[in-house]
Amino acid sequence: MKLRRWKFEDILGISELEKECFPQEPWSYRMLADSFENENFTGVLCEDGGEIAGYGGISMGYDTADIDNIAVSERYRRCGLGGKMLEELVSVARSKGAQKVFLEVRVSNRAAMSLYLKHGFKGVYARTRYYTDGEDCLVMARDIT
Repeated sequence: MKLRRWKFEDILGISELEKECFPQEPWSYRMLADSFENENFTGVLCEDGGEIAGYGGISMGYDTADIDNIAVSERYRRCGLGGKMLEELVSVARSKGAQKVFLEVRVSNRAAMSLYLKHGFKGVYARTRYYTDGEDCLVMARDIT
C-alpha cells in the first residue's frame, strides 16, 4: 500500500468512498474539490494497486489544525491504515506549525474514538445534536508541541 497526497483526479474516487463510509452525511464531490483547492488543506490517501483504500484531510488554522475526515474502505479496516493516515495528518500539522490538532467524531462511532484515543487524542467537550440526524459529537484534541 502506498500513502501519498491527493491529486485532483482522485476526488471522484474519494467521493465514492465518502458515500460508502458516511452514508448519513457524505461530503459532496464539490465540497471535496473545494477542500482540495484550499491552500490551508492537505489531503492524504492510501492506495492499493490503484484502488483507494482510505483517505484523510486536515485544515490548518494559525496554530491549530482540524482533521476534516478520515475514512477507510470496509475491506481495509482493522489493519492499521487509519492510524497511519492519522499520524501522517498530525505530521503535516506539526510541520506547518500547529500546536494542537482537533477533530469531531459521532458519539456512536466507537471504533473511531478508540483509534483517536490510541493515538493520543482526548475528549474535550460534546456538541449536542451536532449532526443533521440529531446525534451528538465529541470534540477531541491532541497537543503536538
